[in-house]
Amino acid sequence: MAETKRIFTFLLRFIAFCTTLSAVIIMVSSRQRATVLVFSFEAKYSDTPAFKYFVIVNAIVSIYGFLVLFLPSKSLLWRLVVALDAVFTILLTSSISAALAIAYVGEKGNPIAGWLPICDQVTKYCNQVKEH
Repeated sequence: MAETKRIFTFLLRFIAFCTTLSAVIIMVSSRQRATVLVFSFEAKYSDTPAFKYFVIVNAIVSIYGFLVLFLPSKSLLWRLVVALDAVFTILLTSSISAALAIAYVGEKGNPIAGWLPICDQVTKYCNQVKEH
C-alpha cells in the first residue's frame, strides 16, 4: 500500500512538473509581429508584467517540483513540502488570474479606459497565450 501511494504521489508531482514547465516554454516562445496601418509591433510575453509574473512563478514551481521528485519518502522535509505546496498553489493561482485578466483585455479591450483589443491583429499570439 505504501509503495502504491509513493508511485501515485510521484506521478502526480511529475505531471505537475511537466505542466508548469510546459507553461513556461509556451509563454516564452509565444510572439508575433504585426503591422497595423504603417505601425509595426511585436507582441510577446515580456511586454506585460502579468505575463512575466506568470512565467516567473511557473519557473519557480517547476524547479521546486523537480527537486521534490527526488525527496526521499522517509525524509522529515515532507512536513515542509506540505506547507510549500500550499504557498506555491496560491502563487500559481494568482499568476494564472493575472495572466487571464490581461488575456481578456487583449481579446476584448476596455472601452472605458480606451484600450483597444489587440487579438484581431496578433491572432496566433493570442491563441497561443489564451489556450495555455
